[in-house]
Amino acid sequence: MAVDALDTRILRLLIEQPRTSVREYARILGVARGTLQARLDRLERDGVITGTGPTLSPAALGHPVLAFVHLEVTQGHLVEVGDALAAVPEIIEAFSTTGGGDLLTRVVARDNGHLEDVIQRLIQLPGVVRTRTDVALRERVAHRMLPLVESVGRSASPSG
Repeated sequence: MAVDALDTRILRLLIEQPRTSVREYARILGVARGTLQARLDRLERDGVITGTGPTLSPAALGHPVLAFVHLEVTQGHLVEVGDALAAVPEIIEAFSTTGGGDLLTRVVARDNGHLEDVIQRLIQLPGVVRTRTDVALRERVAHRMLPLVESVGRSASPSG
């Protein structure tokens, strides 16, 4: 899906001022409210905008330990293991991957002992052969989209 300069400006506002009204976005951008709403609808329909909820902090919810757990899965059991991972509340993301494992999960825990308990639960899932865990020490780049949006917007702008 092509993102043009106006889309980029809209996305920037959504990222920087997520609680602003559509009417206010339209005023800031100098476009009609209907135009802005049509753009937002298209960006959602095309899957560019995938959510509007708040970003939550696992640490503030009592889970300050972050780890990435790689799971090696018996051939033919990837779907079943993936489905089982959805039942583990401490897994906040899971991806099928290439390389040293079949699945990569992002796991949060209350402390190291709790992390060990979660890993033991994962090891016991039918189809899991082994796990490898990397504990995050410090976040160096927080989850972000604005630099990518700006990069896409620059490449979509006509050269002049």
